[in-house]
Parts: sequence; C-alpha cells; structure tokens
Amino acid sequence: MQWCHGKPTGRLSPTRLCVFLFFLLRVKPAALHPQCLDFKPPFRPVRELEFCVMYKEFGCCDHEKDQKLMSKYYQIMNNFDYSGFSNCAAFVLELLCQECSPYAAHLFDAEDPSTPLRTIPGLCPDYCSQFWSKCRSTLPHLTDDPNIAQVIEDQTNLCRYLELDDMDYCYPHLLSNQQLTQSLGHVQSDVHGCLQLCLEEVANGLRNPLAFVHANDGTHRFFVAEQIGLVWTYLPDLSRLERPFLNISNVVLTSSWEGDERGFLGLTFHPKYKYNGKLYVYYSVEVGFEERIRISEFHVSANDINVVDHTSERVILEIDEPASNHNGGQLLFGDDGYLYIFTGDGGMAGDPFGRYGNGQNKSALLGKVLRIDVDGNERGPLYRIPQDNPFIHEQGARPEIYAFGVRNMWRCSVDQGDPVTKEGKGRIFCGDVGQNKFEEIDLIEKGRNYGWRAREGFSCYDKKLCANSSLGDVLPIYAYPHKMGKSVIGGYVYRGCEYPNLNGMYIFGDFMSGRLMSLQEDMSTGQWRYSEICMGQDLTCAFPGLINNYHPYIISFAEDEAGELYLLSTRTPSATSPSGVVYKVVDPSRRAPPTQCHYDPLPVRVKSKLIRFVPQETLIGINLPDKNKLEPQPTESYDWLQKLIAALTEVEKVPATPSPSARHSRYKGRRRKNKSRTQSAPKVQNGAVRLVGDEHDRRDRGRVEIFINGEWGTVCDDLWNIENAAVVCRQLGFSFALKAVKNSEFGEGKGFQILLDDVQCEGTESSLLDCRHAGVGTHNCAHYEDAGAICGNSVSTANP
Repeated sequence: MQWCHGKPTGRLSPTRLCVFLFFLLRVKPAALHPQCLDFKPPFRPVRELEFCVMYKEFGCCDHEKDQKLMSKYYQIMNNFDYSGFSNCAAFVLELLCQECSPYAAHLFDAEDPSTPLRTIPGLCPDYCSQFWSKCRSTLPHLTDDPNIAQVIEDQTNLCRYLELDDMDYCYPHLLSNQQLTQSLGHVQSDVHGCLQLCLEEVANGLRNPLAFVHANDGTHRFFVAEQIGLVWTYLPDLSRLERPFLNISNVVLTSSWEGDERGFLGLTFHPKYKYNGKLYVYYSVEVGFEERIRISEFHVSANDINVVDHTSERVILEIDEPASNHNGGQLLFGDDGYLYIFTGDGGMAGDPFGRYGNGQNKSALLGKVLRIDVDGNERGPLYRIPQDNPFIHEQGARPEIYAFGVRNMWRCSVDQGDPVTKEGKGRIFCGDVGQNKFEEIDLIEKGRNYGWRAREGFSCYDKKLCANSSLGDVLPIYAYPHKMGKSVIGGYVYRGCEYPNLNGMYIFGDFMSGRLMSLQEDMSTGQWRYSEICMGQDLTCAFPGLINNYHPYIISFAEDEAGELYLLSTRTPSATSPSGVVYKVVDPSRRAPPTQCHYDPLPVRVKSKLIRFVPQETLIGINLPDKNKLEPQPTESYDWLQKLIAALTEVEKVPATPSPSARHSRYKGRRRKNKSRTQSAPKVQNGAVRLVGDEHDRRDRGRVEIFINGEWGTVCDDLWNIENAAVVCRQLGFSFALKAVKNSEFGEGKGFQILLDDVQCEGTESSLLDCRHAGVGTHNCAHYEDAGAICGNSVSTANP
C-alpha cells in the first residue's frame, strides 16, 4: 500500500496515519455480548451437566439439552471404527457442545433472529485446518447444509465458509480471549464502574404513571395508576382492559401544570385481597376551599374482578395540606399486616410550620410515617392503633405515628428478602426528597427520627435545631448531592427469579436528572456500596425486545407478583401528557435457568374489551447486522478510506467547543466526543442553533448550542422537553425531534456561557429565543445539565 510510505505532510505523518488506520480497521475490541440460541442471556445450570462439562458452570444448556447433545454424539460416533473414534471424538464433542457456549448465538451467527442459523459453529482457521485434515468425514453426520457438501473436499473453501465475520468469536480462540471471558456471568460495567443493564417496554401511552402494583392473588395482573385518578388493569400478556379498574378523576385534585405534586398518589392492595377484595388509595382532594390528602378504602366489584365498586369508598383518614407541594403519597402493607402511610411535611420550603416544623412535631400527622390497623373495620372504627406503635403513650403525640422527621418520602418499598435465606425480609426502604443540597435513602424503623428539618441528608439544615443533643436522629444509609440529582425516587431491592445477579441490589433513581442508581449492602460491614446504572452500550442490549433508553423523568419503581423490577418514567411530567412508559429492568449478563421461573397465572374472566400491547420504544445507537444487504464493493471501501485519510491529514481544523470531560450518560453509559468544525462560516444570526458532541459525528444529534448577541453558549436542561427539542430540530431542517436529551449526554460545553435556562416552548416557535425562558444569561445550573437533542425526518429513524 503505497500511501503508507513517503514524506510527512502537515501535522499527521503517513507513518502515524498508518498506525492509526491499522488499529481503526483491524484491531476492534471484542464486544462482550453473551447470548444463547434462543436469543436470551446464558445461565448457570441447576443440575450439573454430564456431557458438555466445559460449560457446567455457565452457558446455554440445562441438563435436558446436555443429554440430547450426548445422545446425538453417540449416534454420530457409532458410524466410525476405533481409529475414527480416537481421531474425531474430541472434535465432534467440541462442535456439538458449542450450542452450550455462553456465546452460542455468535458462534452460530444467530444474533439476528431473522437470518438462517448455522449448523456448524464458526471455526478459527487453524482449528478448521486441523479438523479438515483429520475429521472432515464427520461433517455429513453433523450437518445437512448443502453448501458444506459442495466444499467439503476443498480445505480453503470449507474453512472460509465456516469462518465468522467477527473473528473475536471464532472457536476455540474465544476461550482464550480475556476480554470475553474475564467477567463472564457477572453484571457488566463500563470503565467507570457504571453497571450495564437493559429495559423491556411493557406499557405505554400513560399520563404520569406513578404507581404500579399487583394484587398478590395469583392472577399476575398488574395495575398502573395515572396521576389524574385512573387505574388500569394489565393482564400477564401485557394487554390492557379498555375499562379502567378505578376512575376517581372527577374528585382528584391535580392540574396539567408540569411538576404539580397533587393528584392520585398511591395505591395498595390488602394482603388478603384475594379473600376480602379490599384496596386503599391516597389522593389529593379539595374540600370547600381547603386542600387535603385523603386515604380511602374501596372494595372490588362483586360482579367483575377487574373493576372497583366505586360506591364502596370509605374515607379512612383526611389531613389538611397547607400548601400544594410535599404531599407524600406512599401506601404499603408491612410484613406485620399493618397499613403504612407516608405523608409529606406540608409543603412550601424548609418546613416553616410551627416552632420546629411539622416533621419534628409529633402532634401533627404531616412529615411522618403512620401505621394503622385496618383489619376488622367493617363495624366500629375505620382503623385501630397497633398496640406497639412507639408513641401511643406519649402525651400530645398522635398515636398513629410510627416514625417522624420526614420531608417528602416518595416511593417506599418492603424488601421481600433473599429467596433462599430470607435475609433482609420486611425491611422498608424510602427515598426522602431533599431541600437545597442532598437527597437520601432511609431504612424505616419504629420510633426513629429521620432528622428533617434539623438535617438534610448527612448535613445540618436548621443549624440551631441540628445542634440539639436530644434530637436523636438516625442518618440515611445513603445521600447524594444535587449535582447528581434533585429529586430522589425510592426503588426496590431486587428479589426476583429471572436475574440472579441482581439479588439484594437496591435500585432507585432521580426525577430531575433521570439518573439510575443502585446500592448493595456489604454483609460483613453493614455498609452500602453505590454504583451508577447506565443503559447497556454497544451490543449489550442487542437482544430481541430489549432497549437501551428511557424517558428522562423517572416517576416511580415497581415490583410485580413474581418479584421482577420495573421503572416508570415519562417524556413530559404532566398529568395530561400521554408520554409515560413502564419498563421492565433486565440484566443481559445472566438469566435464571429455563423453567426455574415458570408460573401459571390463575385465569381471569374478562368482561371488558382488550387492547393489545404495541411497543413504541426502540433500541438506539445500534445497527444490528442485516445479512440480506449486499456487501459494499471494494471501490466504495477505497473511496471511504481515501476520504478518511484526507480528513485526518487536514491541518486547519478548529474545534467548536473544548473537549468535554468524561461523564456517564444515563441512556447509554458512554463517553461522548465533540465534532470538529472549521472556522469558515457565514454570518451567524441571533438565535441560530447547532448540535455538537456526538462521538460518531452525526449531524442529527448532539448538545444544543445557541448563538446570542455575538457568542455561542449552551442551554440548561431544567424543564427541557420534546417540544423544546422540536424547535431546535425544525430550525436545523429536520421534521421531528426524536428525543430531548438531558444530563449532558453529549458532553459538557465547558468554556462557554450557559445562555438559556428554564426554556418552555409550545413546539411551534421559530427559535428558542421565542420560547419562555429565565432570560439570556440567567440560570441556576451547571454544564453537567447541558441539554441536547436527537432529530430525524421520520419517527422510524429513532433507531439510527
């Protein structure tokens, strides 16, 4: 190749260019993507394999499959004499057992379900050469592929036919590929330690879905509540009943205003719902001129198990709300059978009510964890006080109080305990939303003071109150600063069956930053280890039905009847915006063995019309192989290469912005790089925008930069939504905004001013300057909140 020699020109010498191109074109690292022939992750067999023992610890075969391969092996080897057996037995065993390899889908070229499956695994050239010279006579017994029959006598053609496009995965070299084997079977993480998980869409078109619960009645239905006061029934096949399970939207107090904290806030089923048909709801209501939170009991209809008897409502408790925010909203039953109610501190800022605030005032029900007994309430009082409630004998204290010092706990959960040892069973985890500096995760215990308003996270908020030695508050198990997020969403400890690696992991998130996070308890020290969760990058989520992105506003988490974990989020945080989606959390690194998690839902008699589930979300940033496409001709490849060489040897290149610091993207867990742009450009108009920062230099996505009063700057992602992104995309000549990107996914625009904050567009404006905003140069954010956009000319281009 003559272009790799000669005299240096410009800054980049041909020698360095050759080295760069060699690594670019030849030394691509293998992508860690274990996958079985059923297009699912590998697993650890319950019963030890007897034949394919090299995969007895982790792979794609259970004992039944292993026995079938053994039977096939003996059928094949019965066709050979002693010499053939001694020469070829090992080869035949190895080839058959690659169906058990954790990388079986790659070995058999089956990553794409729409393409034909190989009958012989992909072989490395040296191994294939040995196999051909010794045991090619076994091929007619191993495969009925007619193409192999045509080339069986030609070593070169046969081995070319059996090789893989991606030589990282050929057998047996993949066994010695450290990058593919060193962390096999464990939750994968990127270089920054960010855990790589995936999602599966299970419901969509919801208006601020803020609760997902099950009835624990064996039907495996799940119920999703919308903020406006509607609850929908979903069957195990993900179809939704057209008639709502509950509709109290006519009395629920809320609005279409983004960020309105009032509305239908909580739902839980009685532990004995299967027998008594009781459920409990928590919602905002207006009584006269007063706003209140109401906890009510309902019964399911006697005529239809998929509909609530709306006439059965009995108000268990009402509490006046002095402000429209901090309404709490969690209801749950503990392992003790009592109903727990989590109230907010009454709203405004800093809990300004009374001398010490509602949180520290035990004569008030606001800012508390309440515990009541609702059993046997058909006659007499609607609820009773459990005899071991901690303040039942304290003068002036409300006997319902179980714990206090709470600001606004949003989403709490009961740990179901380790499936085997039951370790951790019954613990209650809560996320408590902070004021100015910190968000926290708490373990709820009887009689404890959780510190608010004296303390926020580990830090003092009210310094005078914090210095009170009699405060006796308990510290959170974890707290994070507002540079990571500004509104914690409590989650669940994973105790499901399908993803064993996640067992014991507490998964939670943040509404404002959209960040997914996890805590894992160190059983030897009792300390909690933090790990961020990123959406799987590269091919990590390239499984049928999985996606690697979610809408940015996380509202809640959930657990189904089988213990699997779900995430609820929305594109626009308004009670009237049908952009909410429910996602199932998936670990692509390892699954449970087949049939281990099998359950048979009890039949459900359906009287309403069923609406079939149609997924809308897509895997982004991944081009799955399409074997039906023609390979590009050599001339095209050469032209591309010449363009790359020319681009790399250009001297006059000036970057539009400084290189961003490395950071996590909550959608793909990847670092981003900036585009380069030349200085030669026409005169820029006020309000002009550009997209920069995509590592693949795609013009349809990037960090939004805007030109105002002679300078380029960035836009803060506070209130950033799809309507804002649509204005940018249309300004750049695209038809649609496919995604409003937050949290500086395309890098931080350091070195530039933040020119716009709190942008609110209708979507029809000609530029962001025509939208409502805080004022040019006025902001209360930092570059880690730089906004971005992904644009397109059709909705289908969401999977670029």
